[in-house]
Amino acid sequence: MNIHEYQAKALLRSYGAPVSDGRVVLKAEEAKTAAGGLDGPLWVVKAQIHAGGRGKGTFKEAEAGEKGGVRLARSVEEAETMAKQMLGRTLVTHQTGPAGKQVNRLYITDGVDIGKEFYLALLVDRVTSRIAVVASTEGGMDIEAVAAETPEKIITVSIDPATGLKPHHARRVAKALMLEGATAKQAGPFLKSLYDAFVSTDAALLEVNPLVVTGDGALIALDAKMGFDDNALFRQKDILALR
Repeated sequence: MNIHEYQAKALLRSYGAPVSDGRVVLKAEEAKTAAGGLDGPLWVVKAQIHAGGRGKGTFKEAEAGEKGGVRLARSVEEAETMAKQMLGRTLVTHQTGPAGKQVNRLYITDGVDIGKEFYLALLVDRVTSRIAVVASTEGGMDIEAVAAETPEKIITVSIDPATGLKPHHARRVAKALMLEGATAKQAGPFLKSLYDAFVSTDAALLEVNPLVVTGDGALIALDAKMGFDDNALFRQKDILALR
């Protein structure tokens, strides 16, 4: 079972992970108020579908415009216009196939001053029965493409469930991402919040792409994707309620 970005971010926030602020929009007329409740002056209007590649996707309908499923708005009025264009339309990405997926909800978030982008994920390694942390300096990109073209830019850190996450795991991830100074020190608490969320919710995948360092050196999950072990969902009533 997968959940939407806004749901994953809310879950991560509850475990202490820093995430960009946002509002869910189900109707176009809600967009102006939603954007107005955020700081601005730049907003990101993001289609919520269970597929990656939204930003590079295209809509089938001409009324949706030529831009993809992730758009930048420079006023609350522009955010409302984008909501009218996108809601109810069909977004096609490299993961949806040609049929695409209908956009029934949007997530409007604050714009972030991005200094650097990274890839960070936690997943279950079925071979070793351990949790693997996968990190790369190539954030914002399709990780499968990175693995095929520049596999040396991906590192994997295996965590023994008997001992759990340790400081040396975070240090290795920080080094792999070439984080320095105060930003590197944030890697430990950040990774712990993700690890706690992953283990506590019986997740099978937790992907942050991109993980960004802002202009002032803060680590923030700019996007988030989570999938859960269907066989363990009977223990996760709150997660089941998100269907």
